[in-house]
Order: sequence, then C-alpha cells, then structure tokens
Amino acid sequence: MKKTSTRLADGRELLYYDSHDDAVRDAVDRRPLDPIATSSEIRHDPLLGDSVAIASHRQGRTYHPPADECPLCPSRNGRLSEIPAADYDVAVFENRFPSLAGDSGRCEVVCFTSDHDASFADLSEEQAALVLDAWTDRTAELAELPQVEQVFCFENRGAEIGVTLGHPHGQIYAYPFVTPRTSLMLRSAAEHRARTGRNLFDDIVEQERLSGSRVVLEGEHWVAFVPYAAHWPYEVHLYPRRRVPDLRALGDAARTEFPQIYLELLRRFDRIFGEGEPPTPYIAAWHQAPFEEPGRADFGLHLELFTIRRTSGKLKFLAGSESGMSVFINDVPPETAAERLREVASS
Repeated sequence: MKKTSTRLADGRELLYYDSHDDAVRDAVDRRPLDPIATSSEIRHDPLLGDSVAIASHRQGRTYHPPADECPLCPSRNGRLSEIPAADYDVAVFENRFPSLAGDSGRCEVVCFTSDHDASFADLSEEQAALVLDAWTDRTAELAELPQVEQVFCFENRGAEIGVTLGHPHGQIYAYPFVTPRTSLMLRSAAEHRARTGRNLFDDIVEQERLSGSRVVLEGEHWVAFVPYAAHWPYEVHLYPRRRVPDLRALGDAARTEFPQIYLELLRRFDRIFGEGEPPTPYIAAWHQAPFEEPGRADFGLHLELFTIRRTSGKLKFLAGSESGMSVFINDVPPETAAERLREVASS
C-alpha cells in the first residue's frame, strides 16, 4: 500500500491509498473554497449520562446531487470535486460538514472506489483489502490525537438508511468520549469476567460456533453469525477467530481472509429478498475498543452488519418501544434469518 497525504483548497486533509507504489498523487485542488468554519459542540445529558453532538452547520450539507455533480467522484473533464485526482483507488478526507470537529473529535469520509455506480460488494478482493488497510491506518493515526478516545469506522448504504450521496463510501468518527453502546459492552464483559473468570466475546463466539444454527459462514480466521438476540430483521456479526481489541491488532492471516468473507456477506445481503429486488440497504459498523479504557484488553473487535428492511418493500421502523424505551421487537427469528443467509450463498 502507498499512502499520500495532501491538502484541499480549504485546508482539510486528503489522503490517497493506492495498491501500487508507483502511483503519483500531485493533483491540486483548484476550487475557490473558503476556510472551513464549524460549530460542533458536545453536550452531556445528565439524565441519561450520554453525550449529544450539536452541529447546526450540517443543515447546509450536500443533499442528493445528480450523478454528474457527485462530490466524491474524481475531478474530470473540467468538473472539480472533493477528489482533485482524475482517478483513485481509495481516498479519505476530512468531512466538509463534520458532526465532530476540533476538541469535539474528527469526522472523515472514506471513498471505497472512484466508480460511482459500484458498491462495496462489487469490489475485488484486492480493493477490499486496501479499504481494510485504510481503516486500519486511520484508526492508528486518529488514536494519536489527544482528544480522541474511540474510533468508529462505518458504512451507511441506501436511501432508506438516510444516505444523501450515492457514491460508494463510508465514514470514520473519532469520538472524544466512549460511546454508550461500547460502554454497555465493556460493562457486560466486566460482569461476565467477574462472574465466570472468562472473556465474554470469546464465549459468545464459541457458543455460536458450537450451536451452528445461527452461523452464516466461517473461514479459518473469521466467523459470521446472526446473534441470539438480534435487534434487526437481518443482522450478522463478523468476528476474527483470534480476539483482538481493534483493527491495528489483526494478524496478517486474518487480514488476508477478510475480503473473501466480507464480500461474500455483502453479496448475500443483496440476495436476501430475491431476484429483481433493489439493493439491500444496510449499516456496516466496526466495533473497536476505546484506547484508554481499563477493559480494553477484554474487548473483542467485530463488525456488525444489518438491514432495516424486514421483507420485500417493507422497512423496520424504530417506533414507540424502540425509540422511546430502547426495547427492540424483531419480526424475523434469528434462526430464520441465518437460514436465509445460508440459502443465498454464491454458487
């Protein structure tokens, strides 16, 4: 992998990740951009104990532009975009409309490919491996920022999820606090350790492998399964067989196998609802250990992939019980979801 760092016209950082060492990235951003001014603020909720990012400047962010005005496509034929180069493998840049900025953290955009009409599932194994390298590198660099406590790499895919740019891309949030969901996992892991003397993440993976009823696919270094208490209609958790706290600690063998497993999962997701159905909307979320938490060594890196579509043409809405009380009601039994995801395996 070759990494090239440069700056956009307004001072934001742009990084190119290339598969080949001979790539030259010297294109200059020629747009007349004003310096970025953000108003991101973190406010603590004393009742729930969590934090909320207030970011009013995001009201003016780019919203469903036509394909020929996509800001994530390369700059070609006289049209200038967020990517000054005429082509790229993987590009990462500071978000122009960040939810977190300055002392409140940092937000980055990860462009998986220069092909506007592709999806992550369309990538080759080499391309997917390069994205994994970029995620890992960004986790390592953002971990060095004094205000950052946790790094979250994720992809929102599909208009139903709320995606406003159709180009295949994800984001990285570098939080200045430990997120509530991670705090719950750390608490559960600590309680499990105190009660049993064992690691919670290891026990979950082992129990799912022994049961087998919810395992979707398994390789030598990764296992994917629908969790016993899945919140979403179709939800898969992907774990490395050897527990590590974050992407930086993945071994070479696991990194090599990841593209095979993950691309197969994504392709199965697009086949869940049958031929002729639109692409499945999903969220893909990497869960990594916070950098300074006492329970970091017990945390298990994993990816959670889920869709809000519950059946053809119908979505799972977060209504009263889910939104009001955080109690999920799932219409699809996890065993049924796992069986379906096994049925739609690539031939």
